[in-house]
Amino acid sequence: MHCGLLCRFLWLWPFLFYIEAMPIRKVQDDTKILIKTIVTRINDISHTQSVSSKQKVTGLDFIPRLHTALTLSKMDQTLAIYQQILTTLSSRNVIQISNDLENLRDLLHLLASFRSCPFPRASSPKTLKGLGDVLETSFYSTEVVALSRLQGFLQDMLQQLDFSPGC
Repeated sequence: MHCGLLCRFLWLWPFLFYIEAMPIRKVQDDTKILIKTIVTRINDISHTQSVSSKQKVTGLDFIPRLHTALTLSKMDQTLAIYQQILTTLSSRNVIQISNDLENLRDLLHLLASFRSCPFPRASSPKTLKGLGDVLETSFYSTEVVALSRLQGFLQDMLQQLDFSPGC
């Protein structure tokens, strides 16, 4: 009698793990789709193709560059910086991308909670040093470089998500 109950439980065990894994897979898939959507939005802005994400532009050092080892928390911190830059730009080209970045950060927090990562919601980053001065003198260049680097960062993020990045 006890063996029957134990056997039924053991038989159900793989299904219980499958049920638990589905939301994680769904959130990860939604995250990848949103990343691809943002990259497509950036591609649709024609003037972003004129600058390489690896090109060094004087005065724009506060815009994050590509990273090799991305953790979920590093992804969130970098996205927060990009979101602050895009919000400050507030051109019609980047408003939706900025909103998408907020949604992407929410998905990263959800992935972190599924993995039991200690992932506190970061307060908005400190005002970026030099952002105001640069915007006054080179608004267009700042937008182009920020979007170009963001695109490269998102493509790296997309690849890292396939390898289940750490906390």
